[in-house]
Amino acid sequence: MRWLGARLDKNLAGELYRHVADCRGVFVQPALFEAFGLTRIEAMASGLPVFATRYGGPLEIIEHGKSGFHIDPNDGTAAAEAIADFLQQCASDPARWQRISDAALARVAARYTWKLYAERMMTLSRIYGFWKFVSNLEREEAGRYLQLFHHLQFRPLARAVGEH
Repeated sequence: MRWLGARLDKNLAGELYRHVADCRGVFVQPALFEAFGLTRIEAMASGLPVFATRYGGPLEIIEHGKSGFHIDPNDGTAAAEAIADFLQQCASDPARWQRISDAALARVAARYTWKLYAERMMTLSRIYGFWKFVSNLEREEAGRYLQLFHHLQFRPLARAVGEH
């Protein structure tokens, strides 16, 4: 088992994930709370069984008992027992490790790839663009700004040019 630092260089963290995966290690979340869950997704994409806090991003990323495990960072005893139970199950059923690893890889591939993220962002930008077009969104404010700019900047400059 390896405990990875919370603020590691991305390249170093990637190498550590691969090293831990090669050694059949597990990933234990390095922070009490991380809103987006990128470290867990990286670890899951490396095929590591992941134990992460149930607070923040991991609650939606990890399917408890299937693609990883949720632990309560405020209850160290229960967290240690969960990790120990998993390791004991793997000792008696070596395929357990592979099932969790495969499920983690499948979860990342199905929900958390750059392709899926880019498609979602493009969809949202199209929806926003259409909504902006049909609803006059921000046009009134832009008009007021241009009118203010015209009266405070352009008119005095035009007057000054006309006087010469």
